[in-house]
Amino acid sequence: MKVFLTGGSGYLGRSTIQALIRNGIEVTALARSEQSARTVADLGAVPVAGALTDTDVLREAAERADAVIHLGVDYSEGTADVDRAAAEAMQDGAGSSPYVHTGGVWVYGDTGGVVDEDAPLAPPQITAWRLQNEKRVLARAATGEHPVVVMPGLVYGRSGGLAQSFFVEPGRAAGAVPCIGDGTAHWALVHVDDIAELYVRALNAPAGSRYAGASGQNLPLADITAALSQAAGCPGRIRPLTLDEALREMGPIAEAFALDQQFSGARARRELGWNPTRLDALAELAQS
Repeated sequence: MKVFLTGGSGYLGRSTIQALIRNGIEVTALARSEQSARTVADLGAVPVAGALTDTDVLREAAERADAVIHLGVDYSEGTADVDRAAAEAMQDGAGSSPYVHTGGVWVYGDTGGVVDEDAPLAPPQITAWRLQNEKRVLARAATGEHPVVVMPGLVYGRSGGLAQSFFVEPGRAAGAVPCIGDGTAHWALVHVDDIAELYVRALNAPAGSRYAGASGQNLPLADITAALSQAAGCPGRIRPLTLDEALREMGPIAEAFALDQQFSGARARRELGWNPTRLDALAELAQS
């Protein structure tokens, strides 16, 4: 089996390439620079020169593959339009072959307890653009195509991820890790290697399926920031922020970090046999 992948040189992409290859799958990966090409080649994938805006390249690469996994995001002006055009090009190329699209659990907003994929949607501004794109992707199941959407929780592990960038590194510089609110809000966490395995399993998911990629580690932010303070070299030193203060420091993503979210991840376990094994998030976050 051959899979074409976008975002292969990124944080999640590197683990996903490794997971695909472990499962005996040949990987071709989009690479927009020589450095990206070297990264994916070192992991065992064949680089395909191009960017997410190169829709002809995406379409042709998808045609040559047996399945597609779209992880890449172009964080520039017009992110939603770029993502929509890229998805359409790859779905055109994939036809009836599996096309796995990346979403995110933030589109659900505050969950009010543990929920699944059928919970109401209430996205913060920074991720609201995903909703229409995902609807367009999944709608093509009605025409005989094979779309699947994977929605990762807050991804951590391997000393990377958003918690590292927005909490550990600023905490190291300031001598205290920021904590938004009173620390009672929950994050739905998933290890980068576990979510990578879910992408592999999603290649065999039914057309039109959606999966919340959360491992059941729904932890309060107070515990998470305490662990991150150890990683930042300032154990126990926490700097409380109101949401307004966090928005000024972090930008719009602070609204997403402030969400209170808990997900079961049961659908992926039940339907795909996904079995997350990295379940001590606090210990790993403390070591990052």
